[in-house]
Amino acid sequence: MRVPGSPACLCPLLLLSVCLNRKSSGERQPPLSGPSKSIRNQNQTASQDGDKDAHHRPKRGWIWNQFFVLEEHIGPDPQYVGKLHSNSDKGDGSVQYLLSGEGAGTIFTIDDVTGDIHATKSLDREKKSHYVLHARAVDRFTDRALEPESEFIIKVQDVNDNAPKFPSGPFTSSVPEMADIGTSVFQITATDADDPTYGNSARIVYSLLQGQPYFSVDPKTGIIRTALANMDREVRELYSVIIQAKDMAGQVGGLSGSTTVNITLTDVNDNPPKFPQKNYQLYVPESAQVGKAVGKIKADDEDLGVNTEMSYRITNEEGAAMFSITTDNDKREGVISLKKPLDYEKKRAYSLHIEGVNTHLDPRFSHLGPFKDTTTLKIIIGDVDEAPVFSMDYYIMDVYENSPPGTEVGMVTAHDPDSTKSAVRYSIDHSADGDSLFKIDANTGLIKTRQSLDREHEAWHNITVMASEVDNPSLVSYVPVTVQVLDVNDNTPYIAADNDIIVCESSKSGQVIQTVRALDKDNFANGRFSFTLPDHLPANPNFTLKDNEDNSVSVLAVRRGFSQAEQELYHLPVVVWDGGEPALSGTSTLTLRVCPCQRGTRNRVCKAQAFFSSAGLSTGALIAILLCILILLAIVVLFVTLRSKKNKKEPLIISEEDVRENVVTYDDEGGGEEDTEAFDIAALRNPAAAEEMRLRRDLQSQVWGAVGGEPLSPSTTLAQEHIHDVIKLKVVEADRDTSGPPYDSLQTYAYEGRGSPTGSISSLDLPGPQSELDSADLEDWGPEVHTLARLFQEQGCEHAP
Repeated sequence: MRVPGSPACLCPLLLLSVCLNRKSSGERQPPLSGPSKSIRNQNQTASQDGDKDAHHRPKRGWIWNQFFVLEEHIGPDPQYVGKLHSNSDKGDGSVQYLLSGEGAGTIFTIDDVTGDIHATKSLDREKKSHYVLHARAVDRFTDRALEPESEFIIKVQDVNDNAPKFPSGPFTSSVPEMADIGTSVFQITATDADDPTYGNSARIVYSLLQGQPYFSVDPKTGIIRTALANMDREVRELYSVIIQAKDMAGQVGGLSGSTTVNITLTDVNDNPPKFPQKNYQLYVPESAQVGKAVGKIKADDEDLGVNTEMSYRITNEEGAAMFSITTDNDKREGVISLKKPLDYEKKRAYSLHIEGVNTHLDPRFSHLGPFKDTTTLKIIIGDVDEAPVFSMDYYIMDVYENSPPGTEVGMVTAHDPDSTKSAVRYSIDHSADGDSLFKIDANTGLIKTRQSLDREHEAWHNITVMASEVDNPSLVSYVPVTVQVLDVNDNTPYIAADNDIIVCESSKSGQVIQTVRALDKDNFANGRFSFTLPDHLPANPNFTLKDNEDNSVSVLAVRRGFSQAEQELYHLPVVVWDGGEPALSGTSTLTLRVCPCQRGTRNRVCKAQAFFSSAGLSTGALIAILLCILILLAIVVLFVTLRSKKNKKEPLIISEEDVRENVVTYDDEGGGEEDTEAFDIAALRNPAAAEEMRLRRDLQSQVWGAVGGEPLSPSTTLAQEHIHDVIKLKVVEADRDTSGPPYDSLQTYAYEGRGSPTGSISSLDLPGPQSELDSADLEDWGPEVHTLARLFQEQGCEHAP
């Protein structure tokens, strides 16, 4: 410890302690001061002149472990650290001492002759506590190492130059009120930058500068505790405590620091609730709505938070029957609501006994008394001029449809509930209902119709009747009135048959064709329907009726078998009678369609040809269509056959130098190379293939001739004005020819004209071979074609003159 005014006195004591420490460790230490004189002992190394025995094992003496230097040195001269000395030093100055390592040459200097080490700067242990250096002894003239390099440490000796410090404050803490003495509140810790292993510079003691007698602090741990019992938050809530930390174990001259801890007493439920008054009075008008709040009441509680939460209840039966009390969202006030309607004329005051109880109780403070309180609330009912009251909450009335305007529907009644008994006026609220079909007598409340009603148009009508006092028209009450329109038999029955009834050609006598039901816009009260055929018509030879006596009728076939060819449609009138009073009848005409039915189906379904017939196609037209379809199929088969034969033949001329190539039109991109490759050029190079193409076209002409058509090849007898049409026809034929060149190859058709001496060489003028299809060839086409041929012959016979 540095004593002010005498810094020089510390150096001898410090050096003496260093010598004692090194002596206790058994090390050879050089002298710390005075002239450099060689001190030899058994730890000294052998001399270089070889005087000692060579077998003698010397001990090293050039070992430097640690020096000490005092921090914060403020003297005028450099601080002496220690001395280096080699056994080889004879005192003649030939030995040179060298120093290296941390701070060598800047902080620490050495006298290279004497080996004395000094510190040239004031050191701070808190920044750096020790320095590692290396010492060497060399011959000054030859630089030969006399001693090996040795490492040693200069340790900075601590002095008490740092006061204890607390973390950034002030601090806050809390402790429950009414806590016992010694309850731990908060622990505060201070730090000291001085060396805790040396002396008492970092030994801290805590003390209380402010906060007595409520709190105390442990001098060693810094734990703050309560020192006074029954501290009441309601009396004082906040305490400011100042804590001091002092080093040097609290001795005089030690450094200190302080901080503030703000301690708050938290609330406990140690105060029972209390109503400010024992009697309250509340005015409530009799017009108050049921379920709505009419007032509030609150019991005071000096506690905070959940400790003030209350529950309220009405303890007397009379008050609980008319009113209810609940706790608001904060759970502090009691909200009083109305349970039943009030009537000033029946009862004008109510008395409520209300109790308030804490919901969160602490058994530690039960001795402070019951945590509840009671009060009395008197509710005064106020008289209010009330609107008229209807005798019923709603009315249901009825009236027959088609009744004349002015027919009575029913009556509503209302009265004034007040003691004045004012007269009441009635009206219909057209703004709410928008219904002007009814009117009401303003004095009696009698409701009548304005016009005739139709049950089938609207069976129910809803209106709203208003009642107001004559003396105070602003007081209005409303009541809903529902009027039901009763049914009368004013609609004839009918049979709803949207689709035609299908009659199979194979129907048998007495077989049920179809069962249909009757409908009536009137309600079911009109009784059962009955069905008959018209009396004024002769008996139907084809169909009859069977009444099933369940509002349905079945259509029966009278004869066996029907023919669509003979007659396709039949019309059957049916008379339907209802069971109303008076009974009404209507005639509905059923449409029956004859057709061949599909077998194996649950319902009657016509075959496909029946639908063609219904579309207006005759039997001859249908046969012609089927024949055309078969011929087209035959043409497709021929094309496929010829195509396959052509693919099997090899071209006669295959030469790479053949100049007959495709003429490609470059202004139309077409399909590209794939289309060109797909075209078989061998067909143009092979005369046999060309001949085959010609024969195939002749065959096409024969097929068309067989069905009565014209051949596609132009005739030599064509007039010149039609030749352009022939060219267009050939272009179309080339486009449809799937075995010809692709569409990006050029085919030219042109009329060369007349007058050439040699004649035209165009193939367009060549007459095509005319041949008719032999009927014997039809034998190979199957029975279907035979049937078609027979039908053609029958059609020809019918139309022959």
